[in-house]
Amino acid sequence: MTVGSRRMLRIAAAAEAGSLAVLLLNLLTAHWEPVSSVTGPVHGCAYLFVVVLAFRGDRRAATRIASLVPGIGGLLVLRTVGPRARRPAEPTSCPIPPSEP
Repeated sequence: MTVGSRRMLRIAAAAEAGSLAVLLLNLLTAHWEPVSSVTGPVHGCAYLFVVVLAFRGDRRAATRIASLVPGIGGLLVLRTVGPRARRPAEPTSCPIPPSEP
């Protein structure tokens, strides 16, 4: 997955999770129709963006299945994709034995 598509995925995941939070908060409190009318399509579009970006960017089944979870799929995909280049390499063996005090 390229840096540009990872950035778009982060934006879509935030929009998906944020719009779900607004929808649920509206449902639990005042339940204003205009809020639902605006936030519902935003949530749906963000969900579709997450699914498309996950299917285009990664061939692993875990990533594709995670993208299909409504509401938090984008956050799950970000966890599965992760910043691979930033992870430090683990040493396979210690070349110098530790000294005893």
